Amino acid sequence: MSATTAASAAANKTVKTLELDEIVVRFVGDSGDGMQLAGTQMTNTSAVFGNDVATLPDFPAEIRAPAGSLAGVSGFQINFSSHDIRTPGDQVNCLVAMNPAGLKSNIADLEPGGILLVNEDAFNKVNLQKAGYAANPLDDGSLKGFRLFRVPLDKLTTEANKGSSLTSRALGRCRNFTALGLVYWMFNRPLDETLRWIDAKFGKKPEVAEANRNALKTGYYFGETCETFIENYKVPKARITPGRYRKLTGNEALAIGLVTAARLAGKDVFYGTYPITPASDILHQLSTYKNFGVLTFQAEDEIAAMTSVIGAAFAGAIAVTGTSGPGIALKAEGIGLAVCTELPVIIINVQRGGPSTGLPTKTEQADLLQAVCGRNGECPVAVLAPNTPADCFNMAIEACRIAIEYMTPVMLLSDGYLANGAEPWRIPDEKSLPHLKVTHPAQKNGESEFLPYKRDAKLARPWALPGTPGLEHRIGGLEKEDVTGHVSYDPENHEHMVKTRAAKIAGIAKSLPKLEVLGSPQGGDLLVIGWGSTYGAITTAVERCRAQGMDVSSVHLRYLNPFQQDLGDVLKRFKRVLCPEMNLGQLSKLLRAEFLVDVKSLSKVQGKPFMVRDIVTAIESMMKGNNGR
Repeated sequence: MSATTAASAAANKTVKTLELDEIVVRFVGDSGDGMQLAGTQMTNTSAVFGNDVATLPDFPAEIRAPAGSLAGVSGFQINFSSHDIRTPGDQVNCLVAMNPAGLKSNIADLEPGGILLVNEDAFNKVNLQKAGYAANPLDDGSLKGFRLFRVPLDKLTTEANKGSSLTSRALGRCRNFTALGLVYWMFNRPLDETLRWIDAKFGKKPEVAEANRNALKTGYYFGETCETFIENYKVPKARITPGRYRKLTGNEALAIGLVTAARLAGKDVFYGTYPITPASDILHQLSTYKNFGVLTFQAEDEIAAMTSVIGAAFAGAIAVTGTSGPGIALKAEGIGLAVCTELPVIIINVQRGGPSTGLPTKTEQADLLQAVCGRNGECPVAVLAPNTPADCFNMAIEACRIAIEYMTPVMLLSDGYLANGAEPWRIPDEKSLPHLKVTHPAQKNGESEFLPYKRDAKLARPWALPGTPGLEHRIGGLEKEDVTGHVSYDPENHEHMVKTRAAKIAGIAKSLPKLEVLGSPQGGDLLVIGWGSTYGAITTAVERCRAQGMDVSSVHLRYLNPFQQDLGDVLKRFKRVLCPEMNLGQLSKLLRAEFLVDVKSLSKVQGKPFMVRDIVTAIESMMKGNNGR
């Protein structure tokens, strides 16, 4: 359809525009349908427009699942709003389904009366059979509870590119932009940002660029002119703190945070890793920062990756490895070596569904006990957890601070939800960043021999660089004699060193900030406590319940070993404690053991993050019990 024809048709159509506070859109289709790209472009456009955004990409677990099968469905959910939001949304307001499999696996999440846009061209006999449909759901009345719009996306894309020299298969890859253009019209999104992206991406392939531009505009004009669509929606800009923002995923934030920490410390970054979902993007991101003193190393396996960063830490670098739960299992002995040698190493665990290979593309929080206890011997490490994608930046710097100040390995627990999710990140003022002071001894300080395990007030040993004259010392996994660092098999010395390493980790609590309680710091009926990526759902749920007059508060932990010093006091101020986790109650077990508090666990182990309504329901149930009703 030409611009002139579209404008003429639009002039004869009356469209009602409704203003909403927030909207949740989900794109679903085959793994080759470009759903991640469509969702990312929608996110970028909404962020540039000025909305607050939160996203949840959903990848198929199988790399080459059969086309059109349920196992091959890929999805991308975006929540964009005119106010501050912390989650990608509960129920979906608009579902864009590119094929029957996408519809079948996602229709349960669409709100009653929600908008359902389907590519009717894909609902043929073969695709329906692959998805397990006995009859076409577009015709059998099973979708009558939704506002169904049947759109011939394949035909629209082909007609928009008549005369193109591209193959029909190549043109078919553009239908995601036809769908995106229609969604842009429906929710009053501008085309400019995506058109610029197309030109930049396909600048060297003008025919491909033209086909995608035509598809995007065709989808937009179809919405503008088709008599079926009589209303669209507008979400005003959000009121956010003034500053410079960019969209950021959790993995991107970790990479940028590590580089920032290294610059603050005057160090280079060494990142030794073995690729694993969902941590691999950290490697991809860091590999682009060679000009900032970053060296990336893709090892042959997880064991080699772990030992490489021990060597890098010994040599004086900010040494980091990243993996997921299965990789942590393989790295366990190497982490013990880093504990014994007392070197500053950062271990990132982007958690996923387990056990074993489990659900490699789905999120989970089931590696907490592994992080705190999952090594042979008494082998303590500091354990931290960011709570939002943007907070991954802050906690990467904090992990480096603790590792350097206390000469210890630090484990950072992210997860698939944080890693792939995105939100606006306010770029911090350089002056607001912490100063990371690194000191390397240059001489023996008057001793007859260098004492590599002579400790400071924080029980940290000196970080002596190899090659420094007079500071030669033994390194390795055998137990060391206190102060001298000589190999020791003395029973009393071993017990002393075990207790000293434990005391060093416990002493980190002295440098941690006090807990922030949302609600009533003085105490009350119910405290909801969580860690990691449950932050958004918990905080939103507690705010809703407090608005209804419930005496409920929340606190969120970013430090898991050691806990903050005031945690025990905070827990005891409340009559009841609820702990939502994407596991079977691992933090609940630690809290009960440490503080003798009866913590009630709310578990979800489905490879999906908590919905706000899940936690609201649990709060309401506990409050009714507390009030005797």
